[in-house]
Amino acid sequence: MEAPSRRSLARALESLDDFADPSAELEQYLTPADLAAHVCHLAGLQGDLERLVVDLGTGTGMLAIAAALSGADSVVGIDVDRDALELARANAATLGSDRRLDRSIDWIRGDVTRHPFSGIEATVVSNPPFGAQRGNRHADRAFLETAREISTVSYTVHNEGSASFVESFAGDEGGDVTHAFRAELPIDRRFDFHTDRTETLAAEVFRIEWSA
Repeated sequence: MEAPSRRSLARALESLDDFADPSAELEQYLTPADLAAHVCHLAGLQGDLERLVVDLGTGTGMLAIAAALSGADSVVGIDVDRDALELARANAATLGSDRRLDRSIDWIRGDVTRHPFSGIEATVVSNPPFGAQRGNRHADRAFLETAREISTVSYTVHNEGSASFVESFAGDEGGDVTHAFRAELPIDRRFDFHTDRTETLAAEVFRIEWSA
């Protein structure tokens, strides 16, 4: 089956549900459909969907589902939150007319910092927590560390201004940032500390190739 265009992929992903009762501690926000489409379309062009794709902290399943629809034959979505995984499964079912989803996505409950993967060379896609909450500082670093352990290539979303950190981390770990682009994450008011009805978070996305 031919992979969909970036635009048609984004349109399909727009039907996926957001968290009904998100966790502030886990920084649960919906990855925008157009961002997921951009990441997975790029991954397809780079040949990165030809190996196992692992979505670290899958949440609503947005990136895992986007990878499967973009042509990945084998996808794993892992999340520590049982309710998030139920939502991800339900979201995959909304696009269940595409039998690729039934064949290609496995959902695993687990902590990405104590992951069950070993001896694999995957492509990681992830929109990790930015570490904005007290007690959760630098949470995105833990996701990068896991990406380094299990992937050949990773695509991760970070808070704006993270380029120096990501490039430094990658360089120290034998990785190379090959692509970087800005993104916007529109966030509806959902927690007490949100003061505006809608807020737009500025973010950056990085593709890193990791050496063996």
